[in-house]
Amino acid sequence: MKHRIVVLGAGYAGAFAAGSLARRLSPADTEVTLVNAAPEFVERMRLHQLAAGQDVTFPTLAAMFAGTGVQLRLARVTGVDVGRRTVALEDAPALGYDTLVYALGSSVAHHDVPGVAEHAFDVTGLSSALRLRERLARLDAGGTVLVVGEGLTGIETATELAESRPDLTVTLATRGELGAWLSPKARRHLRRAFDRLGVTLREHTPIAAVEPGRALSASGAVVPADVVVWSGGFAVDPIAAHSGLAVTDTGRITVDRTMRSVSHPEVYAAGDCAHAIGDNGRPLPMSCASAGYTAMQASAAIVARLTDSKVPTVGLKYFGNHISLGRRDAIFQMVDGEVRAKPWYLGGRTAAVVKSGVLKGAAWSIAHPTFGLPHRKRHLTTTAPTRGGLKVAA
Repeated sequence: MKHRIVVLGAGYAGAFAAGSLARRLSPADTEVTLVNAAPEFVERMRLHQLAAGQDVTFPTLAAMFAGTGVQLRLARVTGVDVGRRTVALEDAPALGYDTLVYALGSSVAHHDVPGVAEHAFDVTGLSSALRLRERLARLDAGGTVLVVGEGLTGIETATELAESRPDLTVTLATRGELGAWLSPKARRHLRRAFDRLGVTLREHTPIAAVEPGRALSASGAVVPADVVVWSGGFAVDPIAAHSGLAVTDTGRITVDRTMRSVSHPEVYAAGDCAHAIGDNGRPLPMSCASAGYTAMQASAAIVARLTDSKVPTVGLKYFGNHISLGRRDAIFQMVDGEVRAKPWYLGGRTAAVVKSGVLKGAAWSIAHPTFGLPHRKRHLTTTAPTRGGLKVAA
């Protein structure tokens, strides 16, 4: 019987892993199934552009994986039974697996702030970005938009909206200093961009509640806003925690250096839902770059163990932050091994061109996950884990 590999989630991590596994393992003895709720490959790094009203299209997963052997299952995952090795799907039969790649990603973190779920918008998913796009399209000139959050998503969303809709008043509320993690020169560049685009900055203003037409700061000050966009970080779905997998206190799956679950060796995790320790001894941040590294490591480890080969080590390093400031400006800030900003940074149009290349490269790598590797597909060995319960290769 064929070894069943099921990949949950078709974001940067899941889509890359599914393509890599299907192209590197022989279809004679393996089958790769990719489960995703939406039929498109959604590039999260472009959702703020979509929300701002720009013409952004995403390819279908069916087109991306045509001819690869990847079987698509369009359904929402509702649970994982690690004992029975099955995945529960909404309005669809359960799906069995021999090896599971858990890559369900993350969504916006509300941090239990009252009113966020009911009244705020976000750009962490396709449906939520489209919902914001529709609301902004109905906003007349002079309308007010409050973006909450000083991270990359908040900065990119605020600047994108200000550039695309100069008829609106865009404000960014931060808990601390804007770009505090950047080098001094990059921080000055960021502030100049905010001034150029007319983004109002409210630093040291943590938002404690969101209400219709306004937000309330922790000090009780009222911040008027026709639209509130919440960019307060990311959170993972509790499915992994409810399944019995070993997870952190935030619900991310605890994995070893090869992205293998420390509690269930037939399960691998990649992307935002994996608590992976980088080469510097620190947890990798939730990011597209981390999704790529962890997906490469997980798929390489699975192929090696199923074919009784030595498990390779993929570098797990975080090189820096790349921040879009509209379509014609950006900042690329390099960091050292301790994730501290280096004095050097790249900014302006050149950085914007580099960022555009990064986006195109990320999408291209999904369609070509084994570029530069041998094209010969590998067969499983008799020591590979199967439904018959044979020995698992170390």
